[in-house]
Amino acid sequence: MTNSIAELEDSDCILVTGSNTTETHPVISTFIKRAVKFRNKALIVIEPRRIDLVSHATLWLRQLPGTDIAVINGLMNLIIQENLHDQAYIAERTENFEALRETVAKYTPEYVEQISGVPAADLRRAARLYAQAKAASIVYAMGVTQHTSGTDNVKTLANLAMLCGNVGIESGGVNPLRGQNNVQGACDMGGLPNVFSGYQPVTDAAARAKMEAAWGVEKLPDWVGLTMTGMVPAIPEGKIKALYIVGENPVISEADADHVVKALNKLDFLVVQDIFLTETAQLADVVLPAATFAEKSGTFSNTERRVAPVRQVIAPLGDSRPDWQIIAELARRLGYPMNYAGPEAIFEEIRQVTPSYAGITYARLEAEGGLQWPCPTTEHPGTVYLHRGQFSRGKGAFFAIDHRDPAEMPDADYPLVMTTGRVLYQYHTGSMSRRAPGLEGKAPECRVEITAGDAARYGIADGEPVRVKSRRGELVARALVSPKAVAGTIFIPFHYHEAPVNKLTIAALDPVAKIPEFKVCAVNIEKA
Repeated sequence: MTNSIAELEDSDCILVTGSNTTETHPVISTFIKRAVKFRNKALIVIEPRRIDLVSHATLWLRQLPGTDIAVINGLMNLIIQENLHDQAYIAERTENFEALRETVAKYTPEYVEQISGVPAADLRRAARLYAQAKAASIVYAMGVTQHTSGTDNVKTLANLAMLCGNVGIESGGVNPLRGQNNVQGACDMGGLPNVFSGYQPVTDAAARAKMEAAWGVEKLPDWVGLTMTGMVPAIPEGKIKALYIVGENPVISEADADHVVKALNKLDFLVVQDIFLTETAQLADVVLPAATFAEKSGTFSNTERRVAPVRQVIAPLGDSRPDWQIIAELARRLGYPMNYAGPEAIFEEIRQVTPSYAGITYARLEAEGGLQWPCPTTEHPGTVYLHRGQFSRGKGAFFAIDHRDPAEMPDADYPLVMTTGRVLYQYHTGSMSRRAPGLEGKAPECRVEITAGDAARYGIADGEPVRVKSRRGELVARALVSPKAVAGTIFIPFHYHEAPVNKLTIAALDPVAKIPEFKVCAVNIEKA
């Protein structure tokens, strides 16, 4: 997040898109709801489904799945046409505005309505609500990123924020909500194939030299590795012989899951390190039992860049060990003496090689409860919001981006769009939440959400078993006739191994982020 969670309550206008916030980030949703209820702030929700947040919204734009860029370009077209853009901010702090203006010129309200289904009058009202707010915040999640145009979707939201001078100010910004508790921390620590910790490129000679000195090694690789979505197809090609999976369950979470299982079974050697025997761990040659958050100490970095201490409360159960101990012992057996006294010693090394974490210490975390990076010195208070006064790259760049259709559109054989997501009482692949009786009792089975009109068209009654098929696979689950649903679209949560929705999803990727298009694929449906 460019800004902080608490700032949402003071935003004059909050635009939420691609986020079912009340179910996937329920704590953060309370800040949004309080802003509307108690502070009379404006809330714009851009979302195909009638999610709970719609009932709190000042305005709901119900776009067709996969048309985000057209809608945001339409908002920018109107803002420019009505002279509501922040011309001083654009001139002082940005570049490439004229290219953006030229591109969005054709996205008139009427043209956007043809593409997205959003009424032109609603688009006009939304543009004015956002542009006339003193401070406006954009909140998004995986409904924006899990498309073949995901990177462009995010750039387009950044365009909108800069157009109205909403980046680098309090209660503004572009604020992605992370999907799990320490995803931000994993990325910060270099859990990506192209960077070291703190997003220092592996292709940068100075960054490599710094890491080589810290680790006492020579000639670290200067090439960019593969993401998970690149690894899977590389296995049957013989380019990857062994895989070490830590805290991930790709058999349930990856697109075109049958293809994933076939690929994993072709490996010479598979190691899985996890806290439960997940569906992926069941395929492993070796399972390394890891400790849960309650059995280890360290830090988590959350969606607002806040680094917080995690304190061990019980000893590791059975043969499980904290992840760092497992990795360090494995390194030693492979010939590298990775000898750390404990988590604090590891964090001290992180501080030395990661500029954004340099001012964060265990003593400060214990005293202050958490600090937001960048925090470059021990006297620095941490950064509540980013890009104050100037962007990290100098001037903020506008990107001129056009709408393009998803990789797979409905046709005569597969006439419906399927989108995936989460429900309130389950979490990710269910490896934790489905072992909690209280949560499992609230949402014990997969349900296929469908409109009453589509259900009648296909002769389906609420609660009946239905078969959903795509070009890649099929599943059977019970129908849920719901007012949340979108005509021509079904929604299926991905938590349930009995009805693994990612057998159906397409493995078409965003060309930059390499994220699959989980949110749009073509399916058909029938009574089971």
